[in-house]
Amino acid sequence: MRRIDANWQGQDSKQGYDARCVLLVALLVCAATEGFAGGNETAASPATVPANEAAHRRIIVSIPDLKLALLEDGRILKVYPVAVGAAVSPSPTGEFKVINRLVGPAYFHEGKVTKPGKNNPLGSRWMGLSKKSYGIHGTNVPASIGKAASHGCIRMGRHDVEELFELVRVGDTVEIFGTRNAEVEKILSGPQQGREVAVVASNATRPVPSALVVAAMTNQF
Repeated sequence: MRRIDANWQGQDSKQGYDARCVLLVALLVCAATEGFAGGNETAASPATVPANEAAHRRIIVSIPDLKLALLEDGRILKVYPVAVGAAVSPSPTGEFKVINRLVGPAYFHEGKVTKPGKNNPLGSRWMGLSKKSYGIHGTNVPASIGKAASHGCIRMGRHDVEELFELVRVGDTVEIFGTRNAEVEKILSGPQQGREVAVVASNATRPVPSALVVAAMTNQF
């Protein structure tokens, strides 16, 4: 029978404990860096190209055209149909920044919380703007896409918002135009993918995911 040395046994137990601690810390770090917001992450479609952290991206929204265009390094990646603010609750115009990106956002209104799901007015994705309470998000009323129907936010269909979500990062510029100018005209005319246009690039920063933050809004959806 093998003799068990007390000192060796204690050392082995300590090494096992240390190893388990290291594993636990690693798992916690992974969870924190992945992030979630009350919903399940949906993988990008095979056609979606992951965002290049070094690229310069701009989101152009034309209110009269009811369209959103994503540009990267001066090239049009995609143009999407959207819903914009109704006449009584128009979308803000000007230049803003994407300040957060949330999967499965909760919706807060008049002291009530709507959890992620099919009844959530924000849909499955939220990209918050530097204009407080406004953002680009999905919708539980897909028939509103292509209309001036929101309370000010930019609504997108589920597939479109989930694709766009994978292509933008915190820090990307969002420009919302109330009227067409020469640049918007050029972006939205002709073939709407792969063309290069003259643009002023914005600085992009890496998104900081959070496992605890949800979209706190009033009624600008």
